[in-house]
Amino acid sequence: MKKLKIYMGWDKRETVAYDVARRSILKRTSLPKTTQIVPLQLEHLNDYLTRPIEIKDGRMWCPISEAPMATEFAISRFCVPFLQKKGWALFVDCDIVCLADIAELFALADEKYAVMVVKHQHTPRNAVKMDNQIQTSYARKNWSSVVLWNCDHPANKRLTLEKLNFSPGRDLHAFNWLKDDEIGELNYGWNCLVGIDDPDAVRVGILHYTLGGPWIEGWAGGPMDDVWNAEAKNE
Repeated sequence: MKKLKIYMGWDKRETVAYDVARRSILKRTSLPKTTQIVPLQLEHLNDYLTRPIEIKDGRMWCPISEAPMATEFAISRFCVPFLQKKGWALFVDCDIVCLADIAELFALADEKYAVMVVKHQHTPRNAVKMDNQIQTSYARKNWSSVVLWNCDHPANKRLTLEKLNFSPGRDLHAFNWLKDDEIGELNYGWNCLVGIDDPDAVRVGILHYTLGGPWIEGWAGGPMDDVWNAEAKNE
């Protein structure tokens, strides 16, 4: 039976979001016995991720990127091919709700690509995002928030531990170790950005609350909150 290995971003400030995202996947998968979700917790990645993290003005800061880190999984997502090594694996941010069978996403895997992503053309309009984090703009923004990894693909061997630990984050998020034709495209329904994309224009597989959501203390409210709240209540 096919195994579905999913690595999910984890941040101690977003454990509620993680739990809801995890449950939404397991609730709808057609392969419950072989769907495995692994949280990418920094303390478990010391064999791979050695780049420094500093705290500036109470926020995480990456001295290599000379930029803030909005979450603990800003870079840890790029550990997936080191952890998995073979086969296909999925990375997803934890601020998502999965509304479809995740096996459908794995079924789109095409061996000719090193990764497959939704190729958003998103230029942030605001200076801050969820939890008052600084909104950093970079090439191919949000492409790396849902990634179907082909861990066998030889092009991913270019992502070395040296590149992982010494490259600016913006280069990693732009998949700069890959050629353009090595990056496959997914329908944007598999990474539908809440408050940015039109959820009525496509069959939504994954709602991505990239601007924040009801799990954030003091959240003022936003689009699709009802969907997240229903999942939180396991309705």
